[in-house]
Amino acid sequence: MDELEKASSLPQAKTFSSETIPYLCSAADGLIILISGFAGGFGYQLSAGYPSPDLAPQFAVGLFATLVYMLQMSKIGFYEFQEIARPRLEISEILLHWFTTGLLLAFIAFLLKVGDAFSRGSFVLFYVLAPLGLLGLRKLTKSALAQAISSGMIGCRDAVLVGDFKELTALKPEDLLAICGATEINSFLLSRDADRLSRKAADSRTIDVVADFVRRHGCRQILLALPWSDSDQIELMRDRLKVLPVAIRLLPDRHVRSLTNLTLSTRNRSFAIEIQTSPLSGAQQLSKRLMDIVASSLALVFFVPVMALTAIAIKLDSPGPVIFRQTRKGFNGNTFVIFKFRTMTVQENGPDVLQATREDSRVTFIGALLRSLSIDELPQLVNVLKGEMSLVGPRPHALAHDNYFETVLSDYAFRHHMKPGITGWAQCNGARGATPSIEHISERVKLDLWYINNWSLWLDVQILMKTFFEVVRKHNAY
Repeated sequence: MDELEKASSLPQAKTFSSETIPYLCSAADGLIILISGFAGGFGYQLSAGYPSPDLAPQFAVGLFATLVYMLQMSKIGFYEFQEIARPRLEISEILLHWFTTGLLLAFIAFLLKVGDAFSRGSFVLFYVLAPLGLLGLRKLTKSALAQAISSGMIGCRDAVLVGDFKELTALKPEDLLAICGATEINSFLLSRDADRLSRKAADSRTIDVVADFVRRHGCRQILLALPWSDSDQIELMRDRLKVLPVAIRLLPDRHVRSLTNLTLSTRNRSFAIEIQTSPLSGAQQLSKRLMDIVASSLALVFFVPVMALTAIAIKLDSPGPVIFRQTRKGFNGNTFVIFKFRTMTVQENGPDVLQATREDSRVTFIGALLRSLSIDELPQLVNVLKGEMSLVGPRPHALAHDNYFETVLSDYAFRHHMKPGITGWAQCNGARGATPSIEHISERVKLDLWYINNWSLWLDVQILMKTFFEVVRKHNAY
């Protein structure tokens, strides 16, 4: 069995993902604080012989204390899975941040003069019960998590480890636990061939397998365990993996760890070098997708009459199908079939695709009108609903052009870090139409990468509004 086969045979499926643990732990802490607030109020009032207290002040104080405490703990990485999985109980951190939470609550109560609504006795009891509950919960969580990890019930699904044989074997289980929150993750070994050319060829094949694995399993980060002195191998990994929209981090090698007395299981995990960042977080992807679904659904309903008339006009104008289909690359380099209204007498979809030019004889009479108004792009709303495209993003090119541009522009592959769009930052800034020269496509790529690095929902809204005026101007539309 060769190294590639060994990598593929490692365990790849876990029962639960570690991504859910931080959310559960933070929610449990919040529940403990709220329960402590109610218990403090009821306990003190009942022990003093007073009637049952009003629940509203208890809930308000507990909710505010939860917010303050969790914000402090989140800031220090307390709810990161790697922190939760470590055996050491963070007694000093919990007590210190709860103490500061209590001081802030007391200060606000003094300023707002709310002592009558929430008695001092209730507050003191709440102040004592909460940290006891938080410490007990954290200890119980660590014990349960350690057992779950050792039995293989929990693992890190979103990470892939790629590295040199010596570097991978030097990583201890506690190091993997600190990095990924699991003692076993999917690992891929690179070649140990002494010949430089043979090793590069073998590593290229391994990288192809890694890329395919990442795409199929939706992994969100790649961890590199390589000697820092091997710049050729690091550069090869970066160049070949940059097409993937995932974070890529270079871990400190064994020599760096020995020189600095740094173990990966310490809190200083930021010592790893981030070679590539992930373009959008899960929450950002969800918000963009929701906007796409709502807006494209409304647009389809609005443009149904226009699309129906367009289909009839195309049929009457020239022989051939109404819809033009062409294979293009989308998010993560995955291919999909794009839909457009047919505007030409040809339907090229192969290794040679000739771009449309001004006064192109292949463009039909109706096609010229559709292109000038960008009506030919309307069927792509279906691609948006299917999740293959977005309303806003880098415009996809024919595969023949994609393959060529990737060879002449080193940053071109980064365009696939986001779903292609019906319109984009490049199009609403004048970079629309054909790309007859390297300078033209280089400028378009520069604008696309700016969009990816500066994305926001508001930016998408601005682009959609600017696109409307670009369509009215008919700039570079032919």
